[in-house]
Amino acid sequence: MLPMAVAASVLAVGFLVYGYKSIKPPPPRICGSPSGPPVTSPRIKLSDGRHLSYRETGVPKKAAKYKLILVHGFDSSKDIYLPLSQEFMDELGLYVLTFDRAGYGESDPNLKRSVKSEAFDIQELADQLDLGPKFYVIGVSIGTYSVWACLKYIPHRIAGATLVVPVINFWWPSFPPKLAKECFRKQIWRDQVKLTIGHRFPWLLYWWMTQKLFPYSSIMQRHPILANKRDVQTIKQMSHVPNPDEHKVRQQGVHESLHRDILVHFGRWEFDPMELKNPFPNNEASVYLWEGHEDKLVPFELQRFVAKKLPWIKYCEVPDGGHLMIHEKGLCEAIFKQLLLGQEPSI
Repeated sequence: MLPMAVAASVLAVGFLVYGYKSIKPPPPRICGSPSGPPVTSPRIKLSDGRHLSYRETGVPKKAAKYKLILVHGFDSSKDIYLPLSQEFMDELGLYVLTFDRAGYGESDPNLKRSVKSEAFDIQELADQLDLGPKFYVIGVSIGTYSVWACLKYIPHRIAGATLVVPVINFWWPSFPPKLAKECFRKQIWRDQVKLTIGHRFPWLLYWWMTQKLFPYSSIMQRHPILANKRDVQTIKQMSHVPNPDEHKVRQQGVHESLHRDILVHFGRWEFDPMELKNPFPNNEASVYLWEGHEDKLVPFELQRFVAKKLPWIKYCEVPDGGHLMIHEKGLCEAIFKQLLLGQEPSI
């Protein structure tokens, strides 16, 4: 029998090994590598050696009147469902470019991913695909941090921008602490824990998101409280639209796709969005923000505060709208027409 001290040491080492393995994410399964998924989509190679996978829809690029990059949200990809018919895009002369953000789908992970790096990924993508000196951007949900980054770092390349149900970082410095705290406490408990860990203890996030003792994330666990009536109808409609590549979203690993999204968005940004100056002081372009009053993920109170702090953003709040409005045909068309044509929506 081992002496008590030796047994205690062995037990302590065992706990340390278990703890280390619990908080350390596995390496990503990079597409195109010997042990990784195959590359099946067109990709570009960025200046740092990473690859971005993309998809083109709408009219041919050379014939397009409007060229637009759309940034997908959490647990999504370049195959994001947009209820825009070919006839609608032909009528507008619209070319749409979607891409897998770093770590998603078939785009290489970026271990140094940040809010800032997202803007320059978009700029390189636009340059390599010859979109010209200016292009439009639309960001959806958590994908809107890429659009905030574009407005900060490459506003000279943006012909217009729309943020659709942009996820809020509760730790942006300009939020009044009382308001931010009140809205934060309205989140489901498991999400309060998740976001706090992502912001204050990022090294623990992988453990929290993979442990089985407690509920860890309402959105990943498909909590029914997140969907309002319109969202429920939208989900039903989307269920009839096949997405054969849905399994590719997380195929390189959940940490480099989903978890890193949380770490970047809810971490400390390089800038405060509410301190941005109007990137288009001569009204050469417009920025729009769409929010649903009944969005269960993003508090409309904080969106209103952002719009008040940045009066150059044109704020559109849908009274009974939820978080999935980009997937509703009528609202999706209205979002595109407002951005491209300046057509005021009837909400």
